[in-house]
Amino acid sequence: MSKTWILPGLLAAVAAIIVAALGATITDLGPWYQSLDKPGWNPPDIAFPIGWTLIYAFNTYAIVAAWRAAPDSKVSDTIIGLFALNAFLNITWSMIFFRIQRPDWAFVELLLLWLSILALVWYCGRYSKTAALFFLPYLAWVTFAGALNWAVVELNGPFG
Repeated sequence: MSKTWILPGLLAAVAAIIVAALGATITDLGPWYQSLDKPGWNPPDIAFPIGWTLIYAFNTYAIVAAWRAAPDSKVSDTIIGLFALNAFLNITWSMIFFRIQRPDWAFVELLLLWLSILALVWYCGRYSKTAALFFLPYLAWVTFAGALNWAVVELNGPFG
């Protein structure tokens, strides 16, 4: 079965845009966030939408590359399932951190998000080395975000 790039690329791009839009809608950089003490190495707020845009572009390419390389529908379905789980965890982190205002809980959830990215790298990499490579910036970004999240907890806790 021939798998073209057009339809899967469009579907992956739409999914990435929906996840990004939901995350952006949930993210509130208002008074609560601005009042948090942040480490000196905290990037400027403008770095985050730029970083996330690049990450979502890479993820879109990676998921399509992995899907196209899948040898059968069971593998394709697993790839889509891992991607969906990761998207859910990505949105959930924003909800916990920004809306529930619990950076401590968000850090624990971020560990699950990080593991879901590692699962994408490992599983997709079995079928497409390119996909695995394109997921690595996401893993690095969330690793950095995790360190930043932990620093916020350390500087501002306890929460709740």
